[in-house]
Amino acid sequence: MPANPKYLTKSPWTRLSRILAGTLGGYTAMISFHLLLAKLFPAAKVVATAFFTGYLMWAVLLLIAFITPKPWQVWLAYAGLTLLCSLPYLIS
Repeated sequence: MPANPKYLTKSPWTRLSRILAGTLGGYTAMISFHLLLAKLFPAAKVVATAFFTGYLMWAVLLLIAFITPKPWQVWLAYAGLTLLCSLPYLIS
């Protein structure tokens, strides 16, 4: 059953923004979160668990980018998460 056209994105720029926010923004938020965990816990254990949790977290963040109604909200949220999680790593 095909999707209802009224729910599809009309603008290709909005679609591109969602794709980029999900992939790049989700990836940077995931990496900065694991950098925060590496600062709090032993780095070897964080790297070992990041193989599993990193992909799952990135997939969820990618999905959230398409669920949110406006792409700029996703960009703002992922930029804030990236800055917040990487702040302790950048300070020291």
